[in-house]
Amino acid sequence: MTTYRVALRTDIFTKAAQLAGFRSDYTLAAAMGLNRSTVGRVVSGDLRPGPAFIAGALVALEPMNFDDLFAIVTTADPST
Repeated sequence: MTTYRVALRTDIFTKAAQLAGFRSDYTLAAAMGLNRSTVGRVVSGDLRPGPAFIAGALVALEPMNFDDLFAIVTTADPST
């Protein structure tokens, strides 16, 4: 069985945030409507991006689109 998940394109996300003028995690998180710690955990890979993160990133980093900032990762389930 194949499963899918959304992964953040961290390098592109970080560069887009800088180009958009966000100079701190706090200002970026505020623009995304999230806690700073949530943004930091997703960027560091400790947390997967959820719906609120995805929506917030697309709003704060417009005109970037989903495919610019995120990738769909497929994994094979070894139990099948």
